[in-house]
Amino acid sequence: MSTIRLTAAQAMVRYLSAQLTEDGERFIDGVWAIFGHGNVAGLGEALEHAGNALPTWRGQNEQTMAHTAIAYAKANKRTRAMAVTSSIGPGATNLVTAAALAHVNRLPVLLIPGDVFANRAPDPVLQQVEDFDDGTVSANDCFRPVSRYFDRISRPEHLLTALPRAFRVMTDPANCGPVTLSFCQDTQAEAFDYPESFFEPTVWRIRRPEPDTRDVADVAALIKEAKNPVIVCGGGVIYSQAEEALGDFATRHGIPVIETQAGKSALAQSHPMNFGAAGVDGAESANVVAEGADLVIGVGTRFQDFTTGSWALFKQPQRKLVSINVQGYDAGKHGAVGVVGDAKASLEKISAALGDHKAGAFDPQSRLDWLAKVDAHCSARADTPEGYLPLDAEVIGAVQRTSTDKTIAMCAAGTMPGALKLLWQAPQGGYHMEYGYSCMGYEIAGAMGIKLAQPERDVVCFVGDGSYMMANSELATAVMRRVPFTVVLTDNRGYGCINRLQMGCGGEQFNNLYKDCNVVEQPDLDFVAHAASMGAHAVKAKDIADLEAQILEARDRSIPTVIVIDTDPMHGPGENGGGHWWDVAVPEVSDRKGVNQARENYMEALKHQRLAN
Repeated sequence: MSTIRLTAAQAMVRYLSAQLTEDGERFIDGVWAIFGHGNVAGLGEALEHAGNALPTWRGQNEQTMAHTAIAYAKANKRTRAMAVTSSIGPGATNLVTAAALAHVNRLPVLLIPGDVFANRAPDPVLQQVEDFDDGTVSANDCFRPVSRYFDRISRPEHLLTALPRAFRVMTDPANCGPVTLSFCQDTQAEAFDYPESFFEPTVWRIRRPEPDTRDVADVAALIKEAKNPVIVCGGGVIYSQAEEALGDFATRHGIPVIETQAGKSALAQSHPMNFGAAGVDGAESANVVAEGADLVIGVGTRFQDFTTGSWALFKQPQRKLVSINVQGYDAGKHGAVGVVGDAKASLEKISAALGDHKAGAFDPQSRLDWLAKVDAHCSARADTPEGYLPLDAEVIGAVQRTSTDKTIAMCAAGTMPGALKLLWQAPQGGYHMEYGYSCMGYEIAGAMGIKLAQPERDVVCFVGDGSYMMANSELATAVMRRVPFTVVLTDNRGYGCINRLQMGCGGEQFNNLYKDCNVVEQPDLDFVAHAASMGAHAVKAKDIADLEAQILEARDRSIPTVIVIDTDPMHGPGENGGGHWWDVAVPEVSDRKGVNQARENYMEALKHQRLAN
C-alpha cells in the first residue's frame, strides 16, 4: 500500500479538496477562517499551502462566517457547502449559535474548531475551559447537542474514519446538518503515513429515497376521501428540487398550496395554486383554506408553530394529517400518516396512485382578492403628513416594485420575516428566510453567502436596526471581496416587533424601544456613517419614492449598498388582513388590567389548540 506522510491538518485539507459533487465541483467550496493559537500553526499552514485547491477566506466573526457558509449551502439547495475553522475558547463557542441554526434548518456546514492539547502536557492552556469532574471535556463539547455528527480528532489516524462519516452526514438528505470535527491543536501538527488512496477524488451523490408503496397507497386513499384537502409546502420541497413536481401535483389534483417560511417561493406567488403564507404570519386566503381543510398534507415541513398557528389553525374536528418527509422524525409528528421519502419522488408516486382524481373544492378567486389587498396595503401613501414614518409594508412595496425575476428577498429575525412572508410576492426561488432559528445577525452575512452561491441574482437583504447592531461586520468582508448586494435597513429605534408582542400580551412598553429603556439618553445612531466606514455605499432614503430610486441605483455597484429608512415601530404587517393566533403564554395573575384581559383572550384561544390526532 502506497502512503504519504502528512500532518493531520495537511491530510484534512487534502481530503476536503478531493470531495466532489456529481457536477465535478468541490462539495466544500472553501474554508472561512479566523486563526488563533488553536489552529494557526496546524490548519493555517495546511490551508496556505493548498492555495486555490481549497480557498481560504477571512471573516470578522466566527458566528457570522458560519452564517455566510450556511446561507451558501441553503442557496445551493444543500448540494454544496463550506467549512469554518476557529481557534479554541471564544472562537469556538462563537460557532455554537451558528451550529444550532444549521441544525434546526437541516443545512450542511463543516465546523472545525481547534481544541486543547490531546497530550494534556501544557494543561491548562490559554482559553481552556476545565471541567472539575471530567478530564475529557472541553468547551467544544457545547457542540454535541447542536451537531448532526460530532467527533474529536485527538489522533492523526482518526481522520480516516471521521472525514468520510462527516461527508455521509452532510450529503444525507434525512440526516443533513452541521458536522463538528473538534481538532486538537497538537494533533493538527502530528504526522502520519496516510494511504494515498484516501485522497483520491470521491463523488458524493445525494440520494433520493423512494417512499414505501403501502404508505403511498394509504395517502392516496385519504386524498380521494377528502373534500377539502390542502398542501403545506415546506423547505424540503426546495431542498429536493421538487418545485415543478409540487406545482404539477397541485394543479392536476386540484389541491391548493399554502407556504411555510422555508417553503415560500417553491411556487411563484403568481402560480394559480399558490394561496400564500400559512399560519401566524399567514395570508387571509391561505388561512381560510387551512381552517376549512379536512386533510392537511405537509410536504417537507417540520410543522413549526408559526405554520400551524400553534396547532390551532386547522380547525376542522375530523381533519386528518399527512406528512411527507425524508426524515422519519418529521413524518411522524402529531400522529400524522407518514410517508418517509424524498419530496419529489413521493409526490410523483402519490400522483400516479391518484390517477385523474381532482379535489377542486376551493375558491380560486380568494387568492386574487388577497393579492389585490396586498398591492393596496403595500402601495406608497399619497399626501403623507409632516413627520410621517412609513410602514414596513410600504418599504416592502417599494422593493417589490423595483424587483425582477432575479430578485431574492432575504431576512431572518424581527418584524420583517412575518411581513415578508405575508406580503412579498416572490418569483420562484425569490425568497430566502432563516426562520427555523430566527437568528438575529444572520442577515448581512447570509446575504453575502447567497450572492456567493448565486452571483447572477439580485440579493436584497431586509434588516432591522436591532439585528444590524447585533452583527454587521461581514459588511466589511463583502466590501473587501467585492460581493454586491443591497441592504434595506429599517430603523424603528429598537425592537419594534417584540414591543408589539409585549403590548399584545397586555404588557406595558418596556425595554424594547430605546425610548422605553433605562438609558440616560436615547441614542441617535448614524447607520449611514457606520456602514460607510466599512466601505459600503451608504445613504438614507428620504421617503418611499427615494427608497425605490436608491434600490435601482444599487444594482450597478460592485460593492454592497446600505439604504437606511426610518419606519413606524407601532404597526405590524397583518393589519390589513391575514395573521393567526400564536401561543405566547400570558401571566395567569397580574395587577394589570391589560394583562388580565389578554389572559382571558389567551384561554379562549387555547380551546382551539389541537395537540395531536
